[in-house]
Amino acid sequence: MPSVGTSPRRREGPEKVCGLAKYIDDYPLEGCLHGVTVRSASACGRLKGLRFDPSFPWSEFIVVTAKDIPGRNVVTLIDETQPLLAEGIVRHMHEPVAVIGHPDRARAYEALRHVTVEVEAEEPLLDIDVSLAGKTLVYGKDNVFKDILIEKGDLARGFAGAYRVVEGEYWVPHQEQAYIENNGMAAWVEPDGTIVVHGSMQCPYYIHKALKPVFDLPSEKIRVIQATTGGGFGGKEEYPNMLAGHAALLALKSKRPVKIVYDRAEDMAATTKRHPARVRHKTAVAKDGRLRAMDIEVVMDGGAYMTLSPVVISRGALHATGPYEVPHVRVAAKCVATNTPPNGAFRGFGAPQTLFAAELHMDRVAEALGMDPVALRRKNIFKVGSVTHTGQVLRESVGAGPVLERVVKRSGWAKKRRDYARWNKGARATWRGIGLAVTQHGGGFTGAGELYLASEAAVAVTREGFFRVLAANTEIGQGTNTMFSQIAADALGVPLERVSVEVPDTSKVPDSGPTVASRTCMVVGEIVRKAAVLAKDALRAAGADLTDERSLREAARRLCAGELQKTFIAKYEKPETMVWDEKNYKGDAYAAFSYGCVAADLEIDRLTYEVTIRKLYTAQDIGSVIHPLMAEGQVIGGLAQGVGWALLENAVYKGGAMTNASLTNYLIPTSVDTPPMEVDLLPAPYSGGPFGAKGVGELPMDPPGPAIAAAVAHALGAWPMRLPVLPELVMELAEAKR
Repeated sequence: MPSVGTSPRRREGPEKVCGLAKYIDDYPLEGCLHGVTVRSASACGRLKGLRFDPSFPWSEFIVVTAKDIPGRNVVTLIDETQPLLAEGIVRHMHEPVAVIGHPDRARAYEALRHVTVEVEAEEPLLDIDVSLAGKTLVYGKDNVFKDILIEKGDLARGFAGAYRVVEGEYWVPHQEQAYIENNGMAAWVEPDGTIVVHGSMQCPYYIHKALKPVFDLPSEKIRVIQATTGGGFGGKEEYPNMLAGHAALLALKSKRPVKIVYDRAEDMAATTKRHPARVRHKTAVAKDGRLRAMDIEVVMDGGAYMTLSPVVISRGALHATGPYEVPHVRVAAKCVATNTPPNGAFRGFGAPQTLFAAELHMDRVAEALGMDPVALRRKNIFKVGSVTHTGQVLRESVGAGPVLERVVKRSGWAKKRRDYARWNKGARATWRGIGLAVTQHGGGFTGAGELYLASEAAVAVTREGFFRVLAANTEIGQGTNTMFSQIAADALGVPLERVSVEVPDTSKVPDSGPTVASRTCMVVGEIVRKAAVLAKDALRAAGADLTDERSLREAARRLCAGELQKTFIAKYEKPETMVWDEKNYKGDAYAAFSYGCVAADLEIDRLTYEVTIRKLYTAQDIGSVIHPLMAEGQVIGGLAQGVGWALLENAVYKGGAMTNASLTNYLIPTSVDTPPMEVDLLPAPYSGGPFGAKGVGELPMDPPGPAIAAAVAHALGAWPMRLPVLPELVMELAEAKR
């Protein structure tokens, strides 16, 4: 029976539920050193050196600094300006300066108290406007990591004769990924000189690429293996490049295995966060609600080093208009440098920042027109044939309208808008409100990005007639191993039980690209399907009847010809209709978009100003659904993270450092804070995805923030123009309204 569209048991589920799954800290390494990181206590300044307490027994320890790097002192990603260990200058608080190893983890941590990083401190740059002014430089000639301009139509013409022009400024904050397992990495050196890294990660080949210049080694002398990984959400996309380098350097110098596992405080203080942003909107609209023009300015804070900022600001700019067709658009987007810890990947990757502004601004446009927010959206929302602000024609798989209508119906939108308006006029203990947001999210890398990656995946046929999927995409809790098995099994026409997935290991699997960007199912899943078809065709040519186990086994033996397995590799192929101009940001930004709508029904305590979400309603178009139960879980998890960003998660920075780097006072939603949710999956299949599937991982993060802010505005009659909507902000709005 076909597996796609059903919900078989997760492949890794039993091991995790029973506590048998081995995370990196569970692996015993004989003779292992435990590594700790010496970090700067200054946000900016000249590094004068390290002072070691002479009374401390340093002969017991191994210490690695930049001088011990055999190759180049770089963290290779988009650029090579970030050092693996600071040398000569520090650019942010908690920047790594050295790594110390000891057989006893407690002693390693004790050593940190006996070493001082000597820095001649300078005034740090901590404000995006000061950064834009360029008087103090952190990066390049102007502090700008990436500058993007997208233009469509004639902006002046669009604003001329507009019935209303609505302006607004919106702010969104840092957000901590708060994965359940902290960052951790082990490393050792094989007798032949091969450096092996094993740990918690999203992107094995990112690490593989990053380690080669550090150690001046060829590809075959670097091996990267993923351990069971307790969540990532983008926080284990690029940062493990740094951690892997530190562990491997210590292993090389000590000639012993090394393990570095951060505690929660270090993980939160030192690793990447979601980019905070300011977004300014100016929108021209006709009397009937038709959007005429949008002028949007986006500025994101990238922190001290580039990491993935150009890609984050790119995706933010490409989603900045929301899922609406507008004839005249200008999006000017920049990501700038400051002396704060670098920001990086986080679920949504720039889109939640700009979509918060776009959707809340749509509600304010509706208010200016005296129009229902749903009616305004209906008039402008994407449909088949719509043209985006990059000039992309949406030819298929456009579920924006259907998800909006489903949520409007399921939430009782119209009735609650009326009822809550009456409720709020009475002498009640609470205010009530309902708000809504619709968002789009592009699947895969932008434009020609997937061509650049040139991803490959494979299906191996064993002599016994079993099948193994070979891909570098990691299982980090989202169900990759189960989903790949389902796609391969159905493409082969064999039972699911005959298919397994190889552990991502750069010595065993091809480079199928990173586990990011809502691409694993839509892009890599399709490559897996094609590889499975190649294997199926070869078996049939060898005389196999794939529905008969004996025939399959005999054909597999003939096919393998004395080898243990025969491998069939497929490669990414760009859709024929997809054309992208990277220089001018014109054309097909993504092969397909997924679409989601959320309505937030909430109430606010008039005494404490606390916001309680009564219920979330959502409908999501992720194309054909491979595994309905896992997809629903992805949606629920994304909504919960969106609730946290909207209402609870308040990263406090002082002097360039996060001062509440603890889950005690950086609050994320618990089961008590997570509201009831109604989830509908409304597939608009995409012809280029495996069995019609699109991306699901990031989309659910996008709409909760603006939907909740809009619901607060409906309850209070005042607009929260920034996140999170803490009780203090609610009180401020309520007092201003009174």
